[in-house]
Parts: sequence; C-alpha cells; structure tokens
Amino acid sequence: MAATDPDELGDDLQQGLFSHLIELRSRLLKATACVLLVLVALVPFANRLYSELAAPLVARLPQGAHLIATEVASPFITPLKLAFYAALFISMPVILYQLWAFVSPGLYKHEKRLARPLLGAALALFYCGCAFAYFLVLPAAFRFLTAVTPAGVEMMTDITHYLDFVMLMFFAFGLCFEVPVAVVILAATGIVDIAKLRNARRYAIVGAFAVAAIITPPDITSMIMLAIPMCLLYELGILAVRWLLPGKAAG
Repeated sequence: MAATDPDELGDDLQQGLFSHLIELRSRLLKATACVLLVLVALVPFANRLYSELAAPLVARLPQGAHLIATEVASPFITPLKLAFYAALFISMPVILYQLWAFVSPGLYKHEKRLARPLLGAALALFYCGCAFAYFLVLPAAFRFLTAVTPAGVEMMTDITHYLDFVMLMFFAFGLCFEVPVAVVILAATGIVDIAKLRNARRYAIVGAFAVAAIITPPDITSMIMLAIPMCLLYELGILAVRWLLPGKAAG
C-alpha cells in the first residue's frame, strides 16, 4: 500500500479549506444582497413604517401629546434604522437558508432530519413573539405607563429612544418564544429526557414568571401576558420532543 505524501495531503487540506471559504463568501454575499435589496425597497416607506411602529404608543398618549426628536438628524436617521431592522426581519428566511446550505453538507442524515423543522420552527416562533409583543403587550404596557404618569408631567417620548425600546422588546419576546426549540435541543443533546422535563414543570413556571418580570415593563398585565405563553410553549416543547425524538420520549 502506497504511503500518502504529506505535501499532497497538505495541498488537499488547503484546497478544501479554500473552497469552503469561497462558498462561505458566496453565501454571505447572497444574504447581504438580499438585505440590501429589501432595504432599498423599504427606504421610500421608512416614515410610514415608523408611523405604524409608533401607533401603539401614539394611540394612548394624552390629547396634545406626541413623539419628539431631541437630535437634529433623528427625523431622518431613525426611520432609516427602522427600515434596516425591517429588511433584516424580512430577509431572515433567505439568511437562514444560506446558512443551512453552507452547513448541511457536513451533517448526518438524522441531524438534517432534526435540524430542518427546528430551523423553521425557530423562525416562525421568533416572528410570533414579535407579533405578540406589538399587537398585545405594547398596547397594554403603554396604557399602563400613560395611566401612571404623574400630574403635571407631559409624556412625550423621543423617537430614537422609542425605536430602541420597541426593538429590544421584539428581540426579547422573539427569544422567549424559542422555548420549544430550546427544549428539543436540550433533549436531543442528552442533557435532559422527557421525564426530567415533566418533573421540571414547576421550575419552568417559576422561571417563566421571573424572566417575564425582568423583560416586560413594570406592570403585572405585561408580565402575565409573557409568562403564560412561555409556560404553554414549554408544554409544546415536551410534545415536540415526543414527536421529533421518539427514542428520548420512550426513555
């Protein structure tokens, strides 16, 4: 049997690494191009997008109150920032597809079978978390905050601070809605089994309320509106383990 030439082996490794870097660059360029195209399409509607984003607060401000811009460039820069965030939000399926196309050739068949539904579920749950925050939580939170404003204080929020606050809420709620995906990953890696998940329900409930108390604005309604869905999503994660990992469920 002929011995392998170390120089040839090194050349093969370098060529393999180089081809992977080229493919990675191609995937990144495609993802970036998608974001830029969506951003260019959204820029003419940036002000309208910001008006829609501000609607939950504006609708609950006292009569005569309004959002303000405390910096000279804020009326121009802030809507553009929102357009960029929206472009990322819309382009996320393409970004995840490019990531999947890059890593999937190196996965085993059973890993691909598990990763596909997890990626789709993670994306859908993140979108659901953002929608939940916008349509349900933010209106309730702003109703509470405007109601407890002290007499003699006029509530007028800076547009940049409002955008940062809402984006933080979207990101936090989107991550919190990933509970089923996290449960499945923990079970798939062998850290927990379905029996431990069932026994940990009481701790999951306490943890959900603790996380909700930290993330949400300081009103009990917002906290409950996040904690209860997180508890339900934990149960959904247990069902997903039984469906996607029947061996773990049997164990």
